[in-house]
Amino acid sequence: MKKSMIGMIVVLVLVAIALIGYINEEMNSSNQVSEASQIKGYEVNLDKQEYGIKKGQMAPDFTLQTIAGDTLTLSDLKGKKVVLNFWATWCPPCKKEMPALQNYYEKFAEKENVEIVAVNLTHTERGFNMKENYEMVGLFVDSYDLTFPIPLMEEDSLSKTYQIVTIPSTFMIDTEGRIQHQILGPLDEDSIDKFISQLE
Repeated sequence: MKKSMIGMIVVLVLVAIALIGYINEEMNSSNQVSEASQIKGYEVNLDKQEYGIKKGQMAPDFTLQTIAGDTLTLSDLKGKKVVLNFWATWCPPCKKEMPALQNYYEKFAEKENVEIVAVNLTHTERGFNMKENYEMVGLFVDSYDLTFPIPLMEEDSLSKTYQIVTIPSTFMIDTEGRIQHQILGPLDEDSIDKFISQLE
């Protein structure tokens, strides 16, 4: 009788600990999203950078598979203005900017000759394995009704190439395939329109 009582107490304690942990995680997530709503993206001065990406350089090429199962090669988009975005599902500022990217894409992408390419840092997602990471990205894409290409980055080599130290990080690429702007932090529709209007 005593053993069963002790066992029941242990189970209740473990359940309580798990519940407290879950509540704390949800509160932290909520606070992060709230804080993200106050964050605005800012442009990096590529002219003054001694190392890394320079203004006017050709965007480093890559080929990745998208969440839709297609193969996307950046250089194939030459002739279009490209918004190259790096993001992850766990990033509150990334969540903040996704509706703006989707709204712009629906309203103006075809008219303005723009392609949005949102590269997911799949290797940083928080599943137990890559299969779970894919599923997390798929659920995120569905929940935000995203229709632009979402390439999946399974390793960090491309992050190193583009010197990604924070996300979201966005590069504005002109029709010649040259990088003209880099923005750190979330974009809104006005800033997307402003930077794209400066591309040729």
